[in-house]
Amino acid sequence: MEAVLSAIMSDLLSRATSMVIQRYRRSREKEAEHGIQRLQRVLLRVDATVEAAEGRHITNQAMLRQLEMLRQGMYGGHYMLDTVKFRGHGGDDEVSGGLPVALPRFSSARRLPSFTGHSSDESRQKNPENLKKLEKMLERLETLMGDMLEFAVFLEGYPRIPRQPYCTYLVLGNAMFGRQMEMETVINFLLRPEAPAGNGAGPGVLPIVGVARIGKSTLVEHVCLDERVRSHFSSIVVFTGEDLDAGDLAAFRGSAAIKHQDATAASRGRSLAVIELAGDVDEEAWRRLYQSAASSMGHGSKIVITSRSEKVAALGTTKALRLKALPPEAYWYFFKALAFGSANPDDHPKLASLAMEIAELLDGAFMAGNVVTSLMRANQSTEFWLRVLQCSRDYTRKHQAMFGSHPNKLLQQGQSVYPWRIAGTHDVVTKFSKIYQKPSAQDDVPEVTVQDILSGRSTRKGNFSAVAWVSTVPPYYTFLASCVSQTVRCSTANKKRPRHARA
Repeated sequence: MEAVLSAIMSDLLSRATSMVIQRYRRSREKEAEHGIQRLQRVLLRVDATVEAAEGRHITNQAMLRQLEMLRQGMYGGHYMLDTVKFRGHGGDDEVSGGLPVALPRFSSARRLPSFTGHSSDESRQKNPENLKKLEKMLERLETLMGDMLEFAVFLEGYPRIPRQPYCTYLVLGNAMFGRQMEMETVINFLLRPEAPAGNGAGPGVLPIVGVARIGKSTLVEHVCLDERVRSHFSSIVVFTGEDLDAGDLAAFRGSAAIKHQDATAASRGRSLAVIELAGDVDEEAWRRLYQSAASSMGHGSKIVITSRSEKVAALGTTKALRLKALPPEAYWYFFKALAFGSANPDDHPKLASLAMEIAELLDGAFMAGNVVTSLMRANQSTEFWLRVLQCSRDYTRKHQAMFGSHPNKLLQQGQSVYPWRIAGTHDVVTKFSKIYQKPSAQDDVPEVTVQDILSGRSTRKGNFSAVAWVSTVPPYYTFLASCVSQTVRCSTANKKRPRHARA
């Protein structure tokens, strides 16, 4: 009798425990679904506000800062939403083979903590820690939108910017992305009134510092095309050179490009000189150059100097503007639009999960993002994107192991890298010795592209150049890679060829 009662009590206790657990799980599922739905609704409001604001010609600096806050919130919200929806669909174990891989880390004060815990999408959503992160993001966005009531009212007072209703992919692929606040900072400096003439003050100088291919020339070109700037200066001239070792502006005339010239009364002889340096700057040469500019340029003129060298930061009459890589949330927003094109990521959760991992490996590089997304956009199959992820991961890991740095940083420092190949012969080794740029208007553009090399379509040998990316935004540069490709004997290929060159 005691044994029967014990069995009954044990069974009842087991059923009660199971019922409590199931109710807890169901409550967590409902909480997660409700949180995701709330996040989707608030993101619709944020997206609509940002789109409406970007369609207006805003000049108020405070409103521009509010708009930048909205953009960052939009990027962070979409990153969080996509992480919840797509992570766990990509078959990561299938790619990595169960081996730990050190992925590159982004440094950002607003970096969202990555989702950890269970591998399935459902358990990610129910994880208490992830629910707290989701709730925190919701609270941030809802507070942000609550503070934008006056912003929406004031927005109606600014004139509209006429534009065609293109899809997100075409807009992001043909416009400068992620540098709107930096552009307004430069324009605000250029339009700022100078001290009265006659006190010996020279033209104002703004240094712009950043690594190679971070977007310095693109930013300056967009500033020079802005109507506010063009109506403020009678002439805009861009000078380019490797190093600053000339004594005055006349020495740069051979490399000068006149961007704008209009001697109207409104400009009053003011001119803008843009000096783009690839290398270093000599302080004595700069002193002589600045003295020459002060004597030859009209009152109210300005100078913008761009360089990779931190030394130019000390040359400015105002605080230097430093361009950095985009935060991961903004880069993912950009990468996703280019990778999927007109396709909807919600219809392809596996592809979206793979794309998030590939984007993390690219370390915020614009050019690499455009190269890789062009391949992905042309072949939207899970098998192909898995292969791209596998090759990208192996490529990054091997360069970090052998050279101690991410391959994108190696290229920025002028060092060689060994690109991956999705397919092709294993006895061909290709090396990118450097990346350089030239105006797209020039005719001598190579037929071989970097995409041809990565996909295995090109097996060209010897020294040659390949087109990496043709920019569709001003100043419309064509970026090329100097390639060295050679054949190694199959019997010794694995010994002679660097491991990071194998696909």
